[in-house]
Amino acid sequence: MDASVQTYLHETLGIAPSFKAWPGVSKLPYFLQDAFEVRELTLLDRPILLAIDKNPDKPGLTHVRNQMDKLRQLAAMPVVYVTGTLASYERKRLVEQKVPFLVPGNQLYLPDLGIDLREYFRKPPASPDTALSPATQAMLITALLRRPWRAEWMPAEVASELGYTAMTLSRAVREITAAGIAASRTEVRARWLQTELTGAQTWERVKPLLRNPIKRCVWARLTPQWGPPQLRLTGLSALARCSMLSEPQWTTYAVSPAQWKVATQAGVELLPQFEPGTCEWELWHYSPALEPNSETVDPLSLTLSLQGHTDERVQLALDELKGRFPW
Repeated sequence: MDASVQTYLHETLGIAPSFKAWPGVSKLPYFLQDAFEVRELTLLDRPILLAIDKNPDKPGLTHVRNQMDKLRQLAAMPVVYVTGTLASYERKRLVEQKVPFLVPGNQLYLPDLGIDLREYFRKPPASPDTALSPATQAMLITALLRRPWRAEWMPAEVASELGYTAMTLSRAVREITAAGIAASRTEVRARWLQTELTGAQTWERVKPLLRNPIKRCVWARLTPQWGPPQLRLTGLSALARCSMLSEPQWTTYAVSPAQWKVATQAGVELLPQFEPGTCEWELWHYSPALEPNSETVDPLSLTLSLQGHTDERVQLALDELKGRFPW
């Protein structure tokens, strides 16, 4: 965690922070010593304490606020709560309560210093000028998921499977050939794409051009019309099915633009934040059902959706997920 905090502060603020042990740790109440690793840091010429959460199962947000207040009173200096992951509703609650916090790679909120760097400042997998369009990305991933790998394939077949128009197909072929991923040839009025690379090599070459499939996330309740098997598991819910990662607190589903339109017209109830019995819905740029006969999204898209996650357990699970790649 120390290394990830240092890297994040360097990338976001352009500083090279150094931590040191805070000499007052031994005088803290045992409940604070048990809950946090405490580091002292000089940030923008001001000394602050970092209270790094030791517990994988975080206490309630009210409890965190009380702990931070107590530690600040005892230390007589600003205190920042540091944890590996926070749900969006948890971040919102901490902001509302003016509790300074840091999630490495995700968000830095220091109201006393006028700093609020959120997750949408995170560098995307590819810039808008170079990223492939969602339809092209979906077509490429569909081709990569085929077993065995085909170094030569007909993009029209894939476009038909995904329900794309001839115009979308033409654009996808242009993007793929312009990026040097594959070469195009026409044989008896049939267009083919071919490459000399293996599936694994193609994946590594194309990854910098691929975007996170998630457009945005919402909280919603499932209805008899909207639930498994209509929806695919995604996020940590899907990763838990594909690895040794434990099941998350709530279930996360992925929906395509078409599914989301139908769901909203059917009156699916949206909520401003997590409540017991609700699920998280990820609205994707393309269909999350690229792999047939699966309860989860495909492993390649799942990897793209979680590649910015800073939790070490998630990263280990993503390494385990690579065993499900089709090569």
